[in-house]
Amino acid sequence: MILRIATRGSRLALRQAQRVAELISEISPEIESETVVISTVGDRDKKTSLQELGGQGVFVTDVQSAVLSGKADIAVHSAKDLPAETSPGLILASVPERVDPRDALVGCSWDDLPKAALIATGSIRRRSHLANLRPDLKFQDLRGNIETRLLRIDDVDAVVVAKAALDRLDLNPERIDTLPVSILLPQVGQGALAIECREEDSEIIKMLKKTEDQKVRSAVDAERSFLAEVGSGCSSPVAAHAVLKKEEILLKASIASKDGVTLIKAEDSGIDAKKLGVKVANKLLNEEGGDRLLDENL
Repeated sequence: MILRIATRGSRLALRQAQRVAELISEISPEIESETVVISTVGDRDKKTSLQELGGQGVFVTDVQSAVLSGKADIAVHSAKDLPAETSPGLILASVPERVDPRDALVGCSWDDLPKAALIATGSIRRRSHLANLRPDLKFQDLRGNIETRLLRIDDVDAVVVAKAALDRLDLNPERIDTLPVSILLPQVGQGALAIECREEDSEIIKMLKKTEDQKVRSAVDAERSFLAEVGSGCSSPVAAHAVLKKEEILLKASIASKDGVTLIKAEDSGIDAKKLGVKVANKLLNEEGGDRLLDENL
């Protein structure tokens, strides 16, 4: 059997698809994987900000369409790129693994950033959360794949990238500072892989389930449940990070104003991932003023 894997064409995306192919080969050696490279809206337009392009779906919609049309059998994504609601006709069949979910400063350490330092990032979440801690910081928009972003190091004081991207590509910049979640709470799903397929493909779903890491799935489900309840993606500065503590999931989440002046946080723990995400979202929205904050961000 040949399994066609739809993915974006960046080096990181191809590496992630290769990793999924390796996991599938381990459980089903008889399956041969074939990569189907898809150009997405986010790949074709590298100048417009992600917020203007439409937020989270810009890197996944075209890849999902390849699966729905039958051009491919499964789609491999960075989980952070997936909208909170799964597209009709598809199922999030497996979340197989997660590497470091944190963000990293490249070019300078957090403690050594000079006054009014210029930070390059295309993420509204990163801008607002860092500005909340350091209102003096200046920001410059940044788009492109990880290699393109790293080329900008000499033009600014620091570039912010996902630590997962560096790790998956074995990139080791000379000056890197991995930021703790107490400084910068990660994007929902950051560092995790997500595999989608058609909801009627029961045999493929059954096979993909064998690649899943249930602990990672529980954490990502809690984060995605939070995002779904908040009803926001890349267009607003929201963040969430879940970890398993013994039998329970600990979920931390935040909502910020775009300028970073206001940042509210909440956390809770529970056994049911989806109920936990809803609970933390409602804490922020109804008890901490998050609903007003989201309205102001529009």
